[in-house]
Amino acid sequence: MFLRRTGGVAVTRELIDHVLNLAQLRNVTIQVMPLVRASHAGLHGPIRLLETPENKWFVYNEGQASGHLITDSKAISVLQRRYARMRSQALTILDSMSLLQRMRGDL
Repeated sequence: MFLRRTGGVAVTRELIDHVLNLAQLRNVTIQVMPLVRASHAGLHGPIRLLETPENKWFVYNEGQASGHLITDSKAISVLQRRYARMRSQALTILDSMSLLQRMRGDL
């Protein structure tokens, strides 16, 4: 999204600033997947893991035409492992912030 500069440079700069500001919140972690990675655990689409106050887990997948709530514990376990793998394949938190700051500076 940042590389495409959808909406122009000003919109892209504002978007990067917003993400950098969100990263300052104690309950937000931003990690960026490197562009040069032949394969990673997130290639099959986004993963939204949801945990209730009672520590019950769900997964929500959304496409252009529909959404799907996953409640099966085995399927959730597979997606939690995939998410963990994806985080290990992404840039570190500090490297992700550094990349975003460099991208903003390059605009």
